[in-house]
Amino acid sequence: MVGMDLIAGVAQQQVLSPQMQQSLQLLQTPVAELRQMIAAELASNPVLEEEDLLGSSSDSDEDPHPHSQALTKEENDRGARDNEFSLQDEWRDYLPQASIRSPFSAEDEERRRFLFESQVSRPTLRNLVMDQAVGFPPEERRLVELIAGSLDDDGYLRMTIAELASAAGVPEVPMEAVLRKVREFEPPGVAASDLADCLLLQLSRRSEGNGLAARILCHHLPQLARHRYDEIARDLRVPVDDVSAAARHIAMLEPKPGRPFASADEQGVIPDLIVIPQMNAETEGGGDKEGFSVRLNEDELPRLKISNDYKELLADRGQNEELLLYLREKIKGARFFMRSLQQRQQTLLAIGNQIVSRQEDFFRRGASALKPLIMAQIAEAVGLHVTTVSRAVSGKFMDTPQGLFEMRYFFTPGFQNSDGSSVSNEMVKGAIRDMVDNESPRATLSDQEIVTELEARGLKVARRTIAKYREQLGILPSHLRKN
Repeated sequence: MVGMDLIAGVAQQQVLSPQMQQSLQLLQTPVAELRQMIAAELASNPVLEEEDLLGSSSDSDEDPHPHSQALTKEENDRGARDNEFSLQDEWRDYLPQASIRSPFSAEDEERRRFLFESQVSRPTLRNLVMDQAVGFPPEERRLVELIAGSLDDDGYLRMTIAELASAAGVPEVPMEAVLRKVREFEPPGVAASDLADCLLLQLSRRSEGNGLAARILCHHLPQLARHRYDEIARDLRVPVDDVSAAARHIAMLEPKPGRPFASADEQGVIPDLIVIPQMNAETEGGGDKEGFSVRLNEDELPRLKISNDYKELLADRGQNEELLLYLREKIKGARFFMRSLQQRQQTLLAIGNQIVSRQEDFFRRGASALKPLIMAQIAEAVGLHVTTVSRAVSGKFMDTPQGLFEMRYFFTPGFQNSDGSSVSNEMVKGAIRDMVDNESPRATLSDQEIVTELEARGLKVARRTIAKYREQLGILPSHLRKN
């Protein structure tokens, strides 16, 4: 008979603090979504505010990095005394250093890249809404189709019941009944008329339609947008802490239900890094050599600071101890958020500089000059683990003289020429494309013939790799390309 015994033991398990989780989330968030994260932090932390650049002092203009200026020397010293730590050190404690040989081979990188490139496209919001109307009577499905087709990119329905009913040629009562059903569909908040309505729908879905957050949205949205929690608390006769907690809860809701279903083109890709050509000093052979510099795209990010009003409250020792503890924690959280944001920017810039340095020929001549590069090489150069680099480049774009490229594009395994030099898989794809473009319609090249032609050029590539690249390029097999 098999028995069951309880065995006591001790095991080490590393758990990320909420602050560290926030830091890593900031690191992997593209700039377009970063603005929303900053807005959420502004809503949840009353001591954090956006700096008015028009009215800022000359001291603020000296720092070229907007998110590093917000901490004064006194605050930094106080942060050190409060045992604040470097985010870089935290990453190094959590993720082993890249000086150890990377476990990812070039073949692993190739496999990961192929998986990334072969992801299927996401469903549209309209199709998702229609799929949830399966089983509705035909007349109702027709009205759902009208509603789904009238949703804007954010998932909002800007038409009134009267306008929808007129367009469908039905009375307003059945139109309104169908709309109520659609507003219960996924994603939460779909078919809302405006922002407040969208957030209220989500709260109602959570059975919180009569709570403090809903009351704030219904009656105090302007004050909420300006972080005037004291006014809201006074009007609703509730503690300021409760208002702050409700604001934090509201900030976690989705303001644009349609956003996950928008394509990159529909969203309008915003680059995180911008590569700028510049002329270097005169070379030995005469003439200037073109170089490249990298800068962060911070034009649309707010400049943050800690409110002077709250710092003065903290300095006033006449206040009660509970308030002092609350303010101290909020200011500590604001400092950590700004440091995390600054570290994100510095890490991304360091990786961007390494990419430009190693792929300089690409920025001059295009894809044909792209060199093999794996993340482990960049990780070792900047002193981070390869996982951190992967987080940093995920979903980020670079605006370059050759066009707009996702940062993952520059990480590509390669093949070795007979002369010992290396070429990237993008160069191999380009060679395949050129061969197919120049082949005879009556004598198309098979995959094996392409392998033979590449071998004649000193490049050994497996036939299955040629077939995979051909499929990625959208090129049909040879027997389907004839004539």
